Amino acid sequence: MLERLNQVMDHIERHLDEPVEVAELARIAATSEYHLRRLFSALAGIGLSEYIRRRRLTIACAEVLAGERTLLDVAVRHGYGSAEAFARAFHAVHGVGPGEARRTGAALRSQPRMSFRLIVEGSSSMRYRIVEKDGFRLVGRKARVPLVHEGMNPAIVSFVKGLDAETKGRIEALSDQEPRGVVNVSDGLAGDRSEGTELDYWYGVVTGADVPEDLDALPVAAGSWAVFEASGAFPQAVQHLWRDVFTQWFPSNPYRSRPGPEISRTRISADGAHADAELWIPVERVPA
Repeated sequence: MLERLNQVMDHIERHLDEPVEVAELARIAATSEYHLRRLFSALAGIGLSEYIRRRRLTIACAEVLAGERTLLDVAVRHGYGSAEAFARAFHAVHGVGPGEARRTGAALRSQPRMSFRLIVEGSSSMRYRIVEKDGFRLVGRKARVPLVHEGMNPAIVSFVKGLDAETKGRIEALSDQEPRGVVNVSDGLAGDRSEGTELDYWYGVVTGADVPEDLDALPVAAGSWAVFEASGAFPQAVQHLWRDVFTQWFPSNPYRSRPGPEISRTRISADGAHADAELWIPVERVPA
């Protein structure tokens, strides 16, 4: 998989002066667009589209400073419909416009070209199983929150604290199948998985029961799920488990992620310092 990802990076570099289609990148990587975006952001720490934009602007910066082409020529050469659109994108990354950068020789930011390589660390193994589930409903309460990669998520903490005990009890009582009990769910992620990206966070249960009118519900289709287990400090153990699934497990196994909610079942110790967690990721086998 890493070899194919590096072929994707080569293709991006060869086509920075023209539109880069994610569908073509997914074909080169021999995977789906959905999984490519998820895997890239987990490995690179930046969304695929954002990486392409930054690389394109990095190359454009060199041309801006060289002064051999007009700013409009540079803008059109790198896929911008107008000098104004190019100036906005340039300013968003560098904090100055291209004209000012050319006049003053301002210090600009550069996005280095990325490549991927395998580093073997330690000898620990990941505990996982593949589960085939019929369709079910996710039932509970949801809120739109920003993604936080490390540490507690203040928006989620505030949301859960705002749920009264009676509502929490009614939700938990609806649980009737794996993963049992209250679960935390991420769904509806907008764009790539960069810090601050918005998603739907659910405090809910997995159930086949009828849905009370005052609760939120999400139907989930039948399919395969990869279930991972971890124990350790909270919340790092849960966050690092998700990271390790995408950076270690997927590149080494014949599966790819598919659209669907990502479900975490976490049991926290009385002092809040330790957690035992299960992470349910919707997957499909990679075609042979």
